[in-house]
Amino acid sequence: YEAGQAAVGDSFAWFVDTLLPGEIHDEAAQRGVSPHDVLSERASTLRPGETGLVALDWWNGNRSTLVDAELSGLLIGATLATRPEHIYRALVESTAFGTRVIADALTQGGVPITRLVAGGGLTRNRLLMQIYADVVGLEIEVAGASQASALGAAMLGAVAAGRQAGGHATVEDAAAAMAPAPTDRYRPDPTAHRRYDALYAIYGELYDAFGRHPQLMHRLRSLR
Repeated sequence: YEAGQAAVGDSFAWFVDTLLPGEIHDEAAQRGVSPHDVLSERASTLRPGETGLVALDWWNGNRSTLVDAELSGLLIGATLATRPEHIYRALVESTAFGTRVIADALTQGGVPITRLVAGGGLTRNRLLMQIYADVVGLEIEVAGASQASALGAAMLGAVAAGRQAGGHATVEDAAAAMAPAPTDRYRPDPTAHRRYDALYAIYGELYDAFGRHPQLMHRLRSLR
């Protein structure tokens, strides 16, 4: 079973590119780092729930589990005290909640999730990776291969070729021989996980209210 989210890194980029105050861009330029780095540093000082925000990660619709491209993003809890790093953290948390929804759906469908392996550019964001581990409640291994999809295809090719042609007899054999060791691991913090359970419950209520009953979001989109 394959599942996916319609926007993860794109939602962070949208916020940084269109809504971020100039002072953070200026600080990033002066330090020679990305605005994402500045936001991650600031957001890492906040504990789960401290922002008072919960977001729905539907800035490009919802792929799993609602399969509705007409849904849109939502941020709730903002006040005049809300800062850019609060919103950034809420956006990251919302994508982690979206991943947990998928994991929960798979588990309920008889495919329990016992292990998470992450790859791609987002693994460079240590705050994001720790939030994902804390939200889902599972250890995350960072894949040692920079091009995991290509490596997986190569493994299948090696199995198709077979041992006599220098390949492998099974996918398991190919993985054991060709997959590099994980480069990093993120273990869930029990206290953070408990706090995220409370936030995830709120996310779930919003998920049902706007996703299972999407008329409001659909009406808004129709007015464009």
